[in-house]
Order: sequence, then C-alpha cells, then structure tokens
Amino acid sequence: MIDNASLLALIENPLELPLLTLDEFFSDNQEEDSLAPNQWGYGRPTLAEIHQRLILIEQRDDVAWVRVQLHEDTVWENADGTLSCPDGAVGEAIAICAHRSTSTMTLAEAANTDWMESDGVIEGWANRATRIPEIPTGFRVTSLVWD
Repeated sequence: MIDNASLLALIENPLELPLLTLDEFFSDNQEEDSLAPNQWGYGRPTLAEIHQRLILIEQRDDVAWVRVQLHEDTVWENADGTLSCPDGAVGEAIAICAHRSTSTMTLAEAANTDWMESDGVIEGWANRATRIPEIPTGFRVTSLVWD
C-alpha cells in the first residue's frame, strides 16, 4: 500500500483526491477496513481476493484501466493548515474505464458484485478525483460502489 508520505505528496486539494493504481492501494495492504468497512466481517472477501478480481477486470480488452477512488476521510486538514492521512488510504469506490459498449451489468457480473458485497456499478464517478489516466475515445468511467 502507498505510504502516507507518498500519498500526501499526491494531494493538492483535499476535496479532489488522487486515483490510486490497484498496486498502490492493494499491494501489502493489511488494513481490511480500508475498503467497504461496513461489509468487512459480514461476507465481503479479503482485500487480496478483491485485488485479484480487479486485476482480471483490468486485463479485459474492453477495459482501459481500473483505479481506486479515495474516501474523503483519507485526508484531514489540521488546525495549522497542513494535511495528514491518519488512517492511510481509505477506498471509496473503484473507477473502471470501460468501452461505451460494455454495460454496467457486464461490469457488475465481471466484478461479481454480490460476492464483493458491493452495491453495484454506476455510471460516472463516486467523487471528484485527480491523477485521472487518459480516457480513450469511445470509453467512459463507471464506479464499483459500496453503500
């Protein structure tokens, strides 16, 4: 998982958090409640299992990229105006840049949203973000969401 210093270096505005690659968020992440904490312990698979599923989605021909959208609680503004990430990166949703012809239902099936204890795949973003990779012509962003 990305360390706090590296994460803070990516944040210019606490209202627009950077997208993280799958490896930046999931690799060596042992904080199971850093994504969909309300579902952890109630059927949601481990972060390692979710990571593997998302890698498979990212490898699809109709998907340009997959990134983690961060929750607003990731960054706090301190009284002195500095920023901190007391709990590290906290995931809000998964952004999937897929071809326009790929339905949200197809992406939900690929993610196996029931298995992930997810609320499904929606069109667009779950929140404002930076570090957005290029969205190729004919593609659009969807979000795999919880809650």
